[in-house]
Amino acid sequence: MKYLSILIQITLLLFSAGAVFAESYKDLHTFSFYFENDIFARTDQAYTNGVKLTWVSPDLTSYAESPNLPEWSLPLIEKIPFIHEPNLQRNIALSIGQNMYTPEDTERYDLIEDDRPYAGWTYFGIAFHNKNDRRLDSLEIQLGIVGPQSYADKTQRLVHEIKGVQIPNGWDNQLKNEPGLAIVAERKYRVFRYETMKDLGIDTITHLGGAVGNVSIYANAGVEARLGWNVPVDFGTSLIRPAGDTSAPAGLGDPRIPGGIPYGIYLFGSVDGRAVARDIFLDGNTFTDSHSVDRKNFVADISAGISFIFYQFKLSYAQVMRTKEFREQEKEHRFGSVTLSLSY
Repeated sequence: MKYLSILIQITLLLFSAGAVFAESYKDLHTFSFYFENDIFARTDQAYTNGVKLTWVSPDLTSYAESPNLPEWSLPLIEKIPFIHEPNLQRNIALSIGQNMYTPEDTERYDLIEDDRPYAGWTYFGIAFHNKNDRRLDSLEIQLGIVGPQSYADKTQRLVHEIKGVQIPNGWDNQLKNEPGLAIVAERKYRVFRYETMKDLGIDTITHLGGAVGNVSIYANAGVEARLGWNVPVDFGTSLIRPAGDTSAPAGLGDPRIPGGIPYGIYLFGSVDGRAVARDIFLDGNTFTDSHSVDRKNFVADISAGISFIFYQFKLSYAQVMRTKEFREQEKEHRFGSVTLSLSY
């Protein structure tokens, strides 16, 4: 937890650096709130809830030269990957979040051997971005905790009590406490973009990446297509996942940059496929015996939704279908994803 404390201190220092009203996309801070829940599909199971807060910095060059940061932090910034690569913008992203997973029947108190384990994941993430208006390279490190100390059980019970619905009874069977590490790298690339004289546009963004760590090991690839009016110059609308912070403006012509038309609306559809070698939320604890299920090696997320832009705000909603993640699972899982971003 020592390293988590250091990362949190860096977070506070970067937030305290302050921001002024930006005149260029390179000067923009972007703050995003993510909320995902299967209540949008009228279920309460599997990946049942996710919440994440993320802040993406302006161009890091300004931080490296900033007199507002203490001298001890500058050598750390100099070691950030991509910091010396020319002609590309560099950003840092800081995140905190919590995911929770439950079996289908949450009324039972006993261990349900043929369904997924109860599990919670509370984490802090730091990501390094290297980008221009066509390409985004991301490297993210997440540190967190799986098990009772994630407090996912208490979060879910509190929310259910407030809503006046049935309280899940099986959290005593959740995965045991385990520190978690995930190191994720991903490249996104805008392979196509076209706009008419009336600001109608379409673009296509691909992604390719992978993760290692005791939380998950996978390789993934996918694509997103967008069609609408004043489609922003960013890297799409991502679900809650490492290296998935895509909402920050990345080039001229984005409607959130002062001076242009500050409105936009577009439809989007995306698919992400993963070849999975480890998933702690299905395979169980790494260093001790725990409940587990027979994980599938290939999983896909298929989503479709709509995004609105109003001045510096971007609001997106997606309906998501996730294919079966383990062999005992009866059908695919569905949930909704809401993202609200502010670029300032």
